[in-house]
Amino acid sequence: MSTTSIAEKRLLVTGAAGFIGSNFCHHWLATHPQGTLIAFDALTYAGNRHNLEGLEKHPGFHFVHGDINDAMMLENSLRSHAINVIVHFAAESHVDRSIHDPDAFIQTNIVGTHTLLKVAKALWLDDPDGPVPHRFHHISTDEVYGTLAPQDPPFREDTPYAPNSPYAASKAGSDHLVRAYQHTYGLSTTTSNCSNNYGPFHFPEKLIPLIIVNILHNKPLPIYGDGQQIRDWLYVEDHCRGIAAILEQGQEGESYNIGGCNEWTNLDIVQLICRSMDDLFASQPRWASQYPQAAPALERKSAELIEYVRDRPGHDRRYAIDAGKITRELGFEPAVDFPTGIQDTILWYLEHPQWWQQVMDGSYRNWLDQQYGAG
Repeated sequence: MSTTSIAEKRLLVTGAAGFIGSNFCHHWLATHPQGTLIAFDALTYAGNRHNLEGLEKHPGFHFVHGDINDAMMLENSLRSHAINVIVHFAAESHVDRSIHDPDAFIQTNIVGTHTLLKVAKALWLDDPDGPVPHRFHHISTDEVYGTLAPQDPPFREDTPYAPNSPYAASKAGSDHLVRAYQHTYGLSTTTSNCSNNYGPFHFPEKLIPLIIVNILHNKPLPIYGDGQQIRDWLYVEDHCRGIAAILEQGQEGESYNIGGCNEWTNLDIVQLICRSMDDLFASQPRWASQYPQAAPALERKSAELIEYVRDRPGHDRRYAIDAGKITRELGFEPAVDFPTGIQDTILWYLEHPQWWQQVMDGSYRNWLDQQYGAG
């Protein structure tokens, strides 16, 4: 069945307090003001309750502090709000962390996804009152496809999976589980594989926010290896628009690649951020007053902070997305060009120091313990 057969979409969004999940919650409720959205998140290190501020005023918004491995809590959340659409963001996603501690990635990305699928099947297909029109949309990554040589064509939906990191392997496993529940049990699913996202609420240890914050502290800008790793970058609001298009028009059982058609080397991105930061500080003196320790406030070129560090094990050389299918079938195209998106992202970090400072200095974790209890 097509999602369009669902008269009223009532969403449960897992990983809703994370980077992309929180942006999606804001986007969906802004474009569906009469909608219902249950934000479900375990609030681990990358989930931030403050990312959802402002949504509490929406009558259809509810937050649930829960783990996707907790089947009973999931079932209660789905039943109590008559949920008929799951948008599944919840995942461990930091590649470096997966190299040092892969167990958490297997538990969340594979076991957790399977728990969510089992609960969805039980309620939507196996319940005596079922089956009911529904959709399970799974958010995945281009990293499941492996790596590309410089002249290789971009990843397509039919590109064979070849994951190279524990993170990518765990996401590939979850993709296969979603496909299996579609083909074996008839669960109505869709999957999207996206390229690298950037924008507001991006966790500070990721490349783009890390570079911004380090410039503000006049700290080294670490570049893995030679910095020539290539990624396709997608502004997070564009990604949210792509997911919404799939929920509205996507066909059951299909996968859609969502990309920015925007390949950059890591080194070029860092240099672009450096130039943009220097220009902003030169044109708007208030930033030097607010961030007196920033490299450009000290009359230092931000690019002087670039420092090459040892490459990480198994570092994929290039990712690139062929997003032709979602454009042809659903009419989706990214709207934000990279220089504009980078400028907007830099300004967001400059204007929201409390957000990233509390994440980095541990004050958010202390607040979280007070609200929900330690652990």
